[in-house]
This record gives sequence, C-alpha cells and structure tokens, in this order.
Amino acid sequence: MIKGLQIEMRQSYAFVARNFNLVKRYWGWEMVWLAYTVANALSVTFIGAGAGEITGQQIDSDFLIIYLLIGTLVWHFLSSIFHNISEMIAWERWEGTIEYTFMAPVRRYNQMLGQTIFAVVYSLLFTIIVGVLVTAFFNLDFSDANFLTALVILLMGSLSFVGLGMVASILPLLYPERGAQMTNIVQALFLLVSGIYYPVSVLPEWLQVVSKISPATYVLEGMRASLLPGTSDKNPMSFVWPLLLMGVVMLPLGVYLFQRAERYTKRTGKLKRNG
Repeated sequence: MIKGLQIEMRQSYAFVARNFNLVKRYWGWEMVWLAYTVANALSVTFIGAGAGEITGQQIDSDFLIIYLLIGTLVWHFLSSIFHNISEMIAWERWEGTIEYTFMAPVRRYNQMLGQTIFAVVYSLLFTIIVGVLVTAFFNLDFSDANFLTALVILLMGSLSFVGLGMVASILPLLYPERGAQMTNIVQALFLLVSGIYYPVSVLPEWLQVVSKISPATYVLEGMRASLLPGTSDKNPMSFVWPLLLMGVVMLPLGVYLFQRAERYTKRTGKLKRNG
C-alpha cells in the first residue's frame, strides 16, 4: 500500500516537474509576463497615490494604495491559479502530448493533483515577486497587518479557484476551437463582481447578488480585514469558513465533471482535434 502511494505521488510530482520545465523552456515569456504584471500593478497603485491630486480632496493615499495593492496581488494570485488549471488542456495540445497524457496509465486524480500543486506554488512565487517589486516604490506601513491570517485566507481561497479552474478546463476539452477563449470570459466575470479594485457595495444590486457566489469576494474581504484593520467589522477568520465550504464543493465537482467530459471527448474523437 505504501509503495503504491509512493508511485502515485511520483506520478503527481512528474506533472509538477514537467510544468516547471515548461516555464524554464519559455523563460523569455515569463520575463515578459513579469514585466507586464509589475507595470500593471504599479499603474493601479499609482492611481491611489494620485487620487488626492485628481480629486483635489484630502485623501489617505497610503490607505488607498494598500487597498488597491491587495486587490491587484490577490487577483493576480487567484487568476493565475485559474489560468494554469483551466488551460492545462490547451498546454497539452500546444505541446502535442494530449494523447500520450490521456492514454497513459495515470489516474486523472494524480494529473490534477500535480497540476494543482504547480499552479499554487507557481502563482504564489510569482505574486510574491510582484508584491516585493511594487511595494519597493512606496513607503507603506503594515505594522497592524496580520500576515498569518491573510495567508490562511489566501490558501483557502485557492482551493475554490482550483475547483473552478477544473470546471473551466472542460471548455477547451469540449470546444477545441474556442474553449480557451471561453475560459477568459469566465475569468472576466469574476474580475467584475468580486470587488478587486472597489467595494462590492458600489455594484448594481443584481451584481452584488452574483458577487456572493464568487470565492474571490470573500478572499479579498478577508485579506483586507487582515492587512487593513478597520475596513471590515468582521473577524478575518470568519471568511475562512465560506471559502472552505466552496472548496469542499468545487474540488470534487470539478474532478467529476472533468472525468465525464474526458470520457465524452474520447468517445467522440475531440481529444486531439485542434481548431
């Protein structure tokens, strides 16, 4: 039993190693993406720095910078996880390995576990690098921040986005020609309703209802309650439970739906087909 578990863990690790090797192979694109992400994050946070001059009003610019910075970094982390999970089918097609991977004697759980570990580790490392580079431009005070609670909330939120990514990865599997583009629409919806750069309360009422089913909403509120005390009257740890519940629901649902979609594509011949 122990030997069998070791074999399955090695299979999952193989997908982690394979994906990091792909990152190294395309390191030039990684540098481009890093430069773009840092520039985008700075553009957003400089809005906070310049809000006083824009409005002509006295504004706590440090508070606004941190508020926007949290939204930018959290969204990058969660969207990176979603992107890496939802596009695992596109990666296989681009590399020409989709048939080998799906016909190999490897449990789909092991592949998804490996993909999940890679997505979380990669996204966390990338986000930390972006955060360090961006905060170097500002003299920000985090003396009252609770980083441990913020990390717990962030990791709990990643579980839900892994499950959502698995569900979204069905789209490229079922629709080889346009599935990857459809996942971007799903991602854009979460960006709109989750309060990344503004409070959810400013949204129309019907979008506020939609925001309640987005894990990113709870991650952002919990992170801001942890790193910006006073922005919420709730205990930051109170946001962990809805995130944990969403993760418990979304993870097995994502695996189940993906396996159903996989069997369908194998039966209908869509597995290898490209656009």
